[in-house]
Amino acid sequence: MGKVVLVTGVARQLGGRLVRRIQRDPEVDRVLGVDVVPPGESLGDALFVRADIRQPTITRVLAEHDVDTVVHMDVTGTPLGTGGSRASVKETNVIGTMQLLGACQKSPTVKRLVIKSSTSVYGSAPRDPAVFTETTPPKSLPSGGFAKDAVEVEGYVRGFARRRPDVAVCVLRFANILGPRADSPLAEYLSLPVLPTVFGYDPRLQFVHEDDVIDVLRIALHEPRRGTLNSGTFNIAGEGVLLLSQCSRRLGRPTVPVLLPAVTWVGSALRTVGVSDFSPEQIRLLTHGRVVSIVQMRDTLGFVPQYSTAETFEDFACSRGVGLLSPEVLARTVDRVSGFVSSVGKERS
Repeated sequence: MGKVVLVTGVARQLGGRLVRRIQRDPEVDRVLGVDVVPPGESLGDALFVRADIRQPTITRVLAEHDVDTVVHMDVTGTPLGTGGSRASVKETNVIGTMQLLGACQKSPTVKRLVIKSSTSVYGSAPRDPAVFTETTPPKSLPSGGFAKDAVEVEGYVRGFARRRPDVAVCVLRFANILGPRADSPLAEYLSLPVLPTVFGYDPRLQFVHEDDVIDVLRIALHEPRRGTLNSGTFNIAGEGVLLLSQCSRRLGRPTVPVLLPAVTWVGSALRTVGVSDFSPEQIRLLTHGRVVSIVQMRDTLGFVPQYSTAETFEDFACSRGVGLLSPEVLARTVDRVSGFVSSVGKERS
């Protein structure tokens, strides 16, 4: 018998893609997809189970199908569909994870658990280290939004790992996920015609391509390859970093610097135009940035992404089309303005 894999959050594009992909793995015998609504795209030969992980029914699903591997993808920052709310997202993230972990704890067949988490658990603060490792404590814990949900989820997962040491637990902390079909709050922000930024700040950002997300999840749900270990916590990101100013140039979208005291008002305005979960934590990311170490991803997990941070962003930018200005025109304009400001500064000095 091969693996019996249960994947949550399959109504979203990443969850659905993972289900369709792992069906082709020879080590996988059956795949179950769980969500509160049917997926918009076919799941192939996988069995779709319409269930709410916030309810105890998930315990029955695990027992009925003798599930041995659980991949929890339903930890996200965006509502499912147009009728969702931030409150429903938080309930699914936190209460749903608690119920799922409770079900896994009771199940004698579950032997492997994979959690989709986020590097947002490190927060973003002015005195952050240049690079976060998996063991670096945050200077300031996230106070709200998806980042706080992720912190709570990881806390429950650590408790589960202590209670069920026989279960291999893998937590993947993904950097900002981008790609042609990305639906994260940051992707929504970068799709705006004009990008509001914090005056005087140019944060460093990391991205991971949605194709690499699927590949690393496959590594996490199988038995580890020789010389690797896929139990524990791993940062997942593409090589390199990009500044927010570089992102705006490559998108062809001009920026509008906003003084820090007015940023909260701008965040409220963005939420009114449909940029979901533009929380204070998102604003801190666009102020201070965040960079994580991927040494353990390469050396211990044995995963090398196909896309670097720059290549991931390039693929995302191509899918969004040309902004108000072409990247070339925007770059020339910024260079001219910078040159003018520099020359004025020299004259005054």
